[in-house]
Amino acid sequence: MPSTIIAALHYNEQTHILTIVYRGQRGSYRYFDVPVEEYAAFRAAPSKGAYLNEVFKLRGYRYERAKPRY
Repeated sequence: MPSTIIAALHYNEQTHILTIVYRGQRGSYRYFDVPVEEYAAFRAAPSKGAYLNEVFKLRGYRYERAKPRY
């Protein structure tokens, strides 16, 4: 999943939580109530950064910053 903004995407189908791990010092965020179809569209997008900013964020999913794992 090459992206200059996103290091990884993790999706939990039972809880509908999408975790996005951003590159650099941006950290990780959990987005709630994300339908599986949205996750599939995100994964299929040719540019993950463009999809994130132009489609995903505009949908207004509830989110929280994930605590770092040390």
